[in-house]
Amino acid sequence: MAQDLDRALLQEARSLFKKLPHDFADSERPLAPERVVLGKMLFFDPRWSVDQNVSCSSCHNPALYGSDALTKSIGVRGRRHARNAPSALNIAGDFAANWRGDRKDVEDQAITAAIGALSTGHTDHVAWIAQIKSIGGYLAMFRRAFPDEDDPITPTNLSLAIGAYERTLATPGPFDAYLDGNILALTSQARLGLRTFVDVGCAACHNGAGVGGAIFQKFGAQMDYWLATGSKDIDKGRFDVTKDDADLYVFKVPGLRNVAMTPPYFHDGSVATLPDAVRVMARVQLGRTLADEDVDGIVAFLKSLTGELPKDFSTMPTLPAGGAR
Repeated sequence: MAQDLDRALLQEARSLFKKLPHDFADSERPLAPERVVLGKMLFFDPRWSVDQNVSCSSCHNPALYGSDALTKSIGVRGRRHARNAPSALNIAGDFAANWRGDRKDVEDQAITAAIGALSTGHTDHVAWIAQIKSIGGYLAMFRRAFPDEDDPITPTNLSLAIGAYERTLATPGPFDAYLDGNILALTSQARLGLRTFVDVGCAACHNGAGVGGAIFQKFGAQMDYWLATGSKDIDKGRFDVTKDDADLYVFKVPGLRNVAMTPPYFHDGSVATLPDAVRVMARVQLGRTLADEDVDGIVAFLKSLTGELPKDFSTMPTLPAGGAR
């Protein structure tokens, strides 16, 4: 009987979720090794920010599964970001970038962040291009990555390089082995949690390969989110982008891959622990109050979404010699 239930759950899970790919290669933007190497350098190098001490990895720290453990990240000149930094891992698989989905993909996010007031501090592309050109070694790397261009250090090429690197940051884990047919890849508690996750309605938004990251949804379908999270600043979400009343308090549904490793939670980092985040989501989105046993099971399932870090992700690359002037 238990085996029949396990097989039925696996079949249902396969209808709702997909195995995570080993990378997020795009047919229009192939993962050329030269671009990936260059993108990793740029991701870790702080010298092209105005302060020369903030890089992509400042907010997307490999030791913290591509996040930074802060409620809201600290950018250049000590300025605080408006929202919590999502993990850089698996983010290239999402249908849009950023909490408000105001960027279409990781390349679009990178080219915009290059002149972000908080991310690099530059107000135009000319300034960061000059800084990168002043660092010995980068010109040769850009030429290898974009061999058909006479002057390859451009905003578009920077976005393609960083995007290529981020598209390699996939983290398949135990849940993928489960979807592949190994039922014991999930503990019995995790399987019960998966059953609860599906039955109470979590999988209506958190599905697919990323277990989320594929749609927009109002945060607060059943009640105002800040009443449950204790958020002090009320974020209007996509409304501030679209000015459409239908987008009030609407955010991108985050993917849940590695969620156990990336507290605090939600767009404002307002909830510190994963069990509390599960309780909040049940109340705010589903109008449910979960028993502790159900919360523990869902958390056990969510831990099965923790994957191995990509090879060399935690290894700081040897950056090109020279310093920005």
